[in-house]
Amino acid sequence: MKSRASSSRRVHGRADAAAPASEPSLALYEQVKEHITRRIQSGEWPAGHRLPSEHELVAQFGISRMTANRALRELVDQGRIVRVAGVGSFVAEEKPQSTLLNISNIASEIRGRGHDYGFRLLVSERVSASPDVAAWMDVRMGESLFHCVCLHLEDGLPVQLEDRYVNPRIVPAFLEQDFSVSTPSEYLVRNVPFDQIEHLVDAVLPTPEQADRLAMDRADPCLLLTRRTWIRGQTVTLVRCLHPAARYRLGSRVRTDGNQSLG
Repeated sequence: MKSRASSSRRVHGRADAAAPASEPSLALYEQVKEHITRRIQSGEWPAGHRLPSEHELVAQFGISRMTANRALRELVDQGRIVRVAGVGSFVAEEKPQSTLLNISNIASEIRGRGHDYGFRLLVSERVSASPDVAAWMDVRMGESLFHCVCLHLEDGLPVQLEDRYVNPRIVPAFLEQDFSVSTPSEYLVRNVPFDQIEHLVDAVLPTPEQADRLAMDRADPCLLLTRRTWIRGQTVTLVRCLHPAARYRLGSRVRTDGNQSLG
């Protein structure tokens, strides 16, 4: 009995040392990915933790350098890790996620994560509707609209550039508000009982001006959330929220009974 128990412990020890070998149905690179993913999800390897190098993975799992490289490369593509040339691979910080099924409060989201929220009002003006904006707002070209551009920051880093148009016939006091106290979205949700909402999401490249405002590389992609709201058939607001894709994500989860679950 003692011999059998000792043998069992030795086999178990080998499986722990090279966990992917216990999953022969997976391709080798997938086994390595799962090994790393399990440790990230369990919290054993927190954000910022340095991963084994390609050379160490090759020695640990008896795989080729190409296989190790593919596993790490695909984990980068999935957003689980980041690789720094000449330094190593590290567990990525989890991206904040905003819901698509309601009007999210970015200030509350950021503070809810225990981070500092920052706000900058870049533009506040009354403008004539351009052909593009008039079509989106369903108003006549040249009709007077309120326009504001805001920058939202998390721990001092820009995470959203908000470009908003508002119908002054429905919200006449909009530009009179102090948006450093209550964001445009908070003010509108609190004061306008909209009855319809539309969300559209696109992957785009920022303009040079947008990239500068978001403190990002002009070649890096963004997620563009376009939202419209209505009340009794009239458009209340058109807002385009631009997020650096490397810093933010958009998503939702809904229960089968129709109730929304955030995150």
